[in-house]
Amino acid sequence: MPDIVISEFMDEAAVARLRENFDTLYDPSLVDRPADLADALQKARALVVRNRTQVRAPLLDAAPALECIGRLGVGLDNIDTEACAARDVAVYPATGANDLAVAEYVITTALVLLRGAYVSSTAVAAGEWPRQALIGGEASGRTLGLVGFGAIAREVAQRAEALGMAVIAYDPFLPTDHPAWNGARSVTLDRLLAEADVVSLHTPLTPDTRHMIDAAAIGRMKKDAVLVNAARGGIVDEEALCAALREERIAGAALDVFEEEPLGAETGARFQGLKNLVLTPHIAGVTRESNVRVSHKTAHTVLKHLRAKA
Repeated sequence: MPDIVISEFMDEAAVARLRENFDTLYDPSLVDRPADLADALQKARALVVRNRTQVRAPLLDAAPALECIGRLGVGLDNIDTEACAARDVAVYPATGANDLAVAEYVITTALVLLRGAYVSSTAVAAGEWPRQALIGGEASGRTLGLVGFGAIAREVAQRAEALGMAVIAYDPFLPTDHPAWNGARSVTLDRLLAEADVVSLHTPLTPDTRHMIDAAAIGRMKKDAVLVNAARGGIVDEEALCAALREERIAGAALDVFEEEPLGAETGARFQGLKNLVLTPHIAGVTRESNVRVSHKTAHTVLKHLRAKA
């Protein structure tokens, strides 16, 4: 039986590093085979996951020897941290390793939505010339509103400033004298929604933030504003967002995270036919470069933990 089980994709060089030191099972298909995953964990000391593997009490009960969990990313929504703590299982997110990837995703999708000109390849190739329909706006001179002002949001702010954008942020947990505020103006959430041309979400999913962006919040946004959520599914009320897009109450949105992942037939149907909408499958933090950083940071942390316990 393996010492380390990896249930989702990981950089091969990082996997090899783990295998050099411990018996390691690398099988990304285990995320879709929970019974087989539970069997593989019977004697495992470490589990490495991304965001799809659901680490709840039943899985932990099937892994009595488990000592630590390496998270290939930063969000812990799929890991019951209280159940882990009760079983003395350490949880190690790869904090900081994918910040740049997410920041670039936010800026890229914001630019795509503001310009609105990158969906015309088929029409142009067919001989159409829809110039008037595709005249969008520039980022320069606009205001970026960051809901949450942690490390990733600060990377977004730096890139937005380079584009000539003003930056405002709402973060009630960041001390007012924190040096990060040198890069943004602190405002209330209501003021941010009213002033921002681009609203980007950077908060964890908690009972307080679930559906933070609901119909009322969207109603406070500018009609020509766009929304980007690369943080956590559930922060945005997807039904309310779809209604707002359909009725053109905001100009566009980009979602990389969803309340249900992957989307089911019913949840996917709500997005059909919407204009100026970018949907991606939870890949904002995953680039070739960030995958290497995240994988090797996770491998290092897991190895350090297991060696210390040997």
